[in-house]
Amino acid sequence: MATELDELLGFLSAPSLQVKKAAVDIVRGLTGSDDGLGPLGARADIALPPLARLIRDAPELAAPAAEALINLSQDPAIAEKLIALGTVPTALDVLYKHGDPNLSRLLVMLLANLTQVDSGASALLQIADDKMEGLYISKLVRSFCRSSSGESKAEDTFEHVASVLVNISKVESGRKILLEPKRGLLKQAICQLDSTNPLRKKRRTIRNCCFEADNQLQNLLSVAEFLWPALLLPVAGNKVYSEQDISKMPLELGNALSHEREPVDDPEIRKQSLEALYLISLQEAGRRALWSVNGPRILQVGYEDEDDPKVMEAYELIGSLLVSNVEAEQ
Repeated sequence: MATELDELLGFLSAPSLQVKKAAVDIVRGLTGSDDGLGPLGARADIALPPLARLIRDAPELAAPAAEALINLSQDPAIAEKLIALGTVPTALDVLYKHGDPNLSRLLVMLLANLTQVDSGASALLQIADDKMEGLYISKLVRSFCRSSSGESKAEDTFEHVASVLVNISKVESGRKILLEPKRGLLKQAICQLDSTNPLRKKRRTIRNCCFEADNQLQNLLSVAEFLWPALLLPVAGNKVYSEQDISKMPLELGNALSHEREPVDDPEIRKQSLEALYLISLQEAGRRALWSVNGPRILQVGYEDEDDPKVMEAYELIGSLLVSNVEAEQ
């Protein structure tokens, strides 16, 4: 079997396009099962370089090669090898040089896998290059936001940028770049959170950025008109709020809470929003900002409507923090 597989992998570099196509189609098929992934993973040093080259040099074969690499790169050790081969800049270069939406989607999925390891996140963020740092991610976020309008659910080419953003927000250097006001990346990402696409509407990226609240609170609050609706509306419950409550809120919150609205059914979104609010509220200035938009009242009403035990725990955690600090200040 080893000799047969080695022979197959050799055909990925054959001069004939037809031979390469047959080989990459077979390899793609093998990566679709554990039985195929195991032997291929064991020969990663032989398999990965020609597959990466096909993405760069063979437009007709780039899609099946990308599919094979997506499946292989779910293994962090293989992802590391691909990153060492320069697959992150290669994927981005090809992504913006062709017009095939299907290939674009596959390449973004590949980047989502590669950025799950720290070296992949660093490569995407261009940490080693002061002049270029953040350019790749800025470009991806721009495409992410542009592609959200006018595309059907089935055609959301850049939806997996949401996963890339989650991955880079797990590392300090990624959070720093996302929170730089001049780049505007956080604001752009927040504006995707009211999407109907389940990937786009998750709050994990913003929650992760809130871990920087102890030293980047002002940068977080610089987008307050987008931040508070993104975090408070999912946990505001289903009730129509009274005029008295609304009078103490900014327009972007008050308008939304003055009439009936669709509930946020996904408990993960509610939990992530509450975790982000908790991280902001650990800072005195964060608590003041939350009180200034009548946030505690929103949390009180939302808690009354909540029935998920884990989300209720998250409400109680921030509630006890706010109450204890009020008592401490009296």
